[in-house]
Amino acid sequence: MESGELQPRPGPSVGAKPADGRGGWRAAHFLLAVVFLERVGFVGVEGNLIMYLTGPLGMSTAAAAASVNAWAGTVLVRPLVGALAADSRLGRYGAVLTAGVLYLVSLGILTVSSTLHPRRPHGESSASPAGLAFFYIALYLIALAQGFHRPCAQALGADQFAPSGNDPGAQASRSSYFNWYHFALAWGYAVAAVTLSYVEDNVGWTVGFGASWATMVLCLSVFLIGAPTYRAEQRVDGTPFADAARAWAARVFRRRNATGTERLLAPQPEDGKGLVAKLLPIWLTSLVFAAAISQLNTMFTKQGSTMDRRISGLVVPPAALQCIVSFTFIVMVPVYDRGLVPLARRFTGHHAGITTLQRIGAGMAMSGAAMVAAALVEARRLRVARDAGLVDRPDVMVPMSLWWVIPQYVLIGLAGVLGKIGLEEFFYDEVPDTLRSVGVALSLSALGAGSYVSGLLVSAIDWGTKRSGKSWFSDNLNQAHLDYFFWLLAALVAMEVAVFLHFANRYVYRNKAGSDP
Repeated sequence: MESGELQPRPGPSVGAKPADGRGGWRAAHFLLAVVFLERVGFVGVEGNLIMYLTGPLGMSTAAAAASVNAWAGTVLVRPLVGALAADSRLGRYGAVLTAGVLYLVSLGILTVSSTLHPRRPHGESSASPAGLAFFYIALYLIALAQGFHRPCAQALGADQFAPSGNDPGAQASRSSYFNWYHFALAWGYAVAAVTLSYVEDNVGWTVGFGASWATMVLCLSVFLIGAPTYRAEQRVDGTPFADAARAWAARVFRRRNATGTERLLAPQPEDGKGLVAKLLPIWLTSLVFAAAISQLNTMFTKQGSTMDRRISGLVVPPAALQCIVSFTFIVMVPVYDRGLVPLARRFTGHHAGITTLQRIGAGMAMSGAAMVAAALVEARRLRVARDAGLVDRPDVMVPMSLWWVIPQYVLIGLAGVLGKIGLEEFFYDEVPDTLRSVGVALSLSALGAGSYVSGLLVSAIDWGTKRSGKSWFSDNLNQAHLDYFFWLLAALVAMEVAVFLHFANRYVYRNKAGSDP
C-alpha cells in the first residue's frame, strides 16, 4: 500500500466504548440533555413570536406571518454558516460552545428590548425605533446562535458512536440516535410551549424571555460538565474541503483488488459535482414539505387563537397548541424506534426498517394530509363564526373547541417523525465524514428555504387577493380564507410527492447500508 493512500480511521464497534472510555451513549446522554435545554430556551422565543409581533409590535397578520417565515427561514439556513465554521476551523465542540455564548448575548438583548414595548391595543404599535433595532438585532443573533448549535450538536452526538461505513450495526446505532435526538427536541418544545408561552401571555414578555435566557445558562453549564465524556474530534486543520476531495479521490479513482494491487477507475458520480447533482433533487423536492410544516408557527397559531381554548377553567395560549406536535414526537419516536423499526426489519432486512428516502416520502404524504385536515377545520370554523354572527367581531371567541385542531397538529407531528428526522439522517450519511455538520445543515437549510417559500406564497397571495377583493389573510380571520391557503398547500404537496418519488426511485446511496438490501 502506498504511504500516501488514505485509509479509514479505525473506531469502536456499536455498543463498545473507545479505549479512553469516551463516547457512546454516556456522552450522548449529556448532549441530549443539552439539546433539550436549548430547545426550551429557543422555542420560548420562536413558538410565540407571531403573537408578539401582532401584539406589542402591532403588526398585521400577513406582515407578521411574512416576518416570522423570513426569520424562520434564516434560522434554518444559518446552520450552513455554523457547519462550515465547525468543519473548517472551530470543530463541532467549539461551534456548540460559541452558540452558547451567542445565545446568552442575544437573549439578554431581547429581554431588555421587550421592556421598551408595553402592551397596546391590537394594531397599534408601541415600538420605538431604538426598541425595534434592539429587537431585530437580538432576533437575528438568536438565528446565528441556532446556526452554530443545531447542526453541530446533532453531528457531535452522532459522532459519539462508531464511524461511518457499511456495518449495519453501526448504522442502526446512529439511526437510533437520530430518533432519540428528536425525542429530546420534542420534550424541549413541549415544556416551552406549555410553560413559557403561558408566562409570556399571562405574566409578561420580559419574564418569559428572561426565563429563556436562564435556561440557556443551564444549557451551557451541562454542555461543559459533559465535556470529559465526549469522543475527541478529528483534528480540524482548516482544509476540510481539501480533505474531503482527497478522500473522494482515493475512493473514486483507486480500488484494491484481491491480489493487493491497485487499479485506476473511471470517475464515478460521487466526485464533488456528482454528489451535488445527486443531492440537489432531494433538497429541492423537500421545499413544499417544509413550507407545509412551517404553518405550525404561523397560520396554525393564528387559527387556534380565535377558537374556544378554555380547558377546566384555564385559557390555553395559542402557541401552547404546538405541544401537541411535541407529544406526538414523544409518543411516536419510541414506538417507531423500538416497535416499527424491528418489525419492518424482519420483512426488509434493512438496518432501519425502511430506507431514509422511503421515510422522507412518507413524511411528505403526512404533511399533505395535515393541510387537508387544517383546511376542513378552518372551513368549519368560518361557518361557525357566520352562524354565530361573529364575521365582523374578530375579538370575540368563536364558539368552536380547540379539540378540532388536534388532528392537524398530530399529522404535522407524524410528518416530522418521518420526514424531518429522515432528511437529517439522509444528508448526514450522504456526505463525506469531514463534512458531517454540513450534511445536517443541508437538511436544515431545506426546511429554512421552505419557510422562505411559505413567506413568498403568503405575500404573493395577500397582494393578489387584496387587489381582487378581500385578502385570504385578513387581520379579521373570520373574513379571511386560510382554508383556501391550506388547500393550495395540500395540492402542492401532492405534486411534490410525485416528483420526489421519481428521483428517490433512481437514487444510489453512498453507502450500501443505506439502500435496500
